Amino acid sequence: MASSRETASQHDRPARPNPAFRQLRGRHSPAEFAALVRRAAREIGERVSCDARYIGRVEAGEIRCPNYAYERVFLHMFPGRTLTDLGFSPRSSVRGRGARPAEEDARGLIPRPASPVTGETHGAHEPYDTQDPYDTHENHEESDVLRRAFMTGGSATVAAAALGPLALAADSAAADRPVRRPGASEAGALEEAVRRIRLLDDRHGADGLYRRAAAPLRAAYALLDAGAVRQTTTDRLHSGAGELAISVGWLAHDSGRFDDARSHYAEALATARMTGDAGLEAHAFCNTAFLARDAGRPREAVRAAQAAQRIARPLGSNRLMSLLALREAGGWAGMADRTGCERALARAQALFDRGTSPADPEWMSFYGEAELEGLEAQCWSTLGDWRRAARHARRATHLQDPHFTRNIALYTAELADDLARGGHPDEAATEGMRVLDLLDQVQSSRIQTMLAGTARVLLPHRRASGVSDFLERHANTPRTV
Repeated sequence: MASSRETASQHDRPARPNPAFRQLRGRHSPAEFAALVRRAAREIGERVSCDARYIGRVEAGEIRCPNYAYERVFLHMFPGRTLTDLGFSPRSSVRGRGARPAEEDARGLIPRPASPVTGETHGAHEPYDTQDPYDTHENHEESDVLRRAFMTGGSATVAAAALGPLALAADSAAADRPVRRPGASEAGALEEAVRRIRLLDDRHGADGLYRRAAAPLRAAYALLDAGAVRQTTTDRLHSGAGELAISVGWLAHDSGRFDDARSHYAEALATARMTGDAGLEAHAFCNTAFLARDAGRPREAVRAAQAAQRIARPLGSNRLMSLLALREAGGWAGMADRTGCERALARAQALFDRGTSPADPEWMSFYGEAELEGLEAQCWSTLGDWRRAARHARRATHLQDPHFTRNIALYTAELADDLARGGHPDEAATEGMRVLDLLDQVQSSRIQTMLAGTARVLLPHRRASGVSDFLERHANTPRTV
């Protein structure tokens, strides 16, 4: 059995990027490539919930060797190649013991100890695939349990099960128990908590998650207060705490708690400036700009988006600069400055067309062509150009990866509102019904507020085809609190 010293050194080893896998992705975006992986899995009877974040983690070298389900899928996609050809490490070198037959491991015949970081099972030395709880066919049952717990509001269950050990760490801190000096395991737990929160938000929206996410955020700052021994760990903790503050801020933002969101974003911004983390600072300004637009402060949105662009320019990510240009466009639209908005939109499209790069931040996995279309639709809607807004919103609904359930509901709600205001009540009612169909999976005050506005616009048209059915069903749909 490996000593604790040996185990720690294994975990502290920095991840090495996987350029071979990145080359195989080619011109596909991470989300597009993830869709190809899922399709290939279906072809051979596997069930994997691969998404853009998983692809990013593989390319960053965080997943040195995939589990057996992903191995079978990748070898099916690239026949004649080995895992080593795909840029992965040999399973024996990652797991600290000889690899066993895939059939035995898939049937659960090989016991694997649980990770102190994620609770997942792995070999004696380090995890060979530490992905989110929805990621493989072997975790499909756990996926259903977490989803049901989330949707039924079991806050204690979800905080512990879905957000991981950081939620439990917060309970320990609240009980005034001594906090040991954090190391790589705690930094890893913090980073995993951020990923899990983003995953749950992508699938279910923010309303049921916001209060539960406060526990890991408290734990993150307790870890910072405890102080790490190594500077590299301290840097990871600061970055992770800042990203977690932004994630919690977004949950507040999407659930209509604007003051809370502003406070969390400011906390992340202060953390970024204190540590000189330009990527975190750009992210905090990006979300601040989005919040300012939604809160009716368009001039502040423009200023924050422009500040983010100044900070992000040296980072080398065209996709990040594209998103920030869209944030600026939203501010100009709010100021009724059509020229400023069009210029920012053109810049966003041109930067987007330059493609992805290794410099793209992990948190931007949601930003693909669908989000580009959706944000442009919001700009035209703000400017009152309903026909153009509806055109872009419709494109967004067609382009969105099914993984992002919340965004599908958001774009469809945008489309319904644009159609209603543009004089197409029957089509608006049809799209509104589609949003209502998704509300058993998605809890987002933002989406519900949009749908309520659409219902008010449609009231004078209740005799149009389908409108009365939509209005009646909407009136009988409970609002989340």
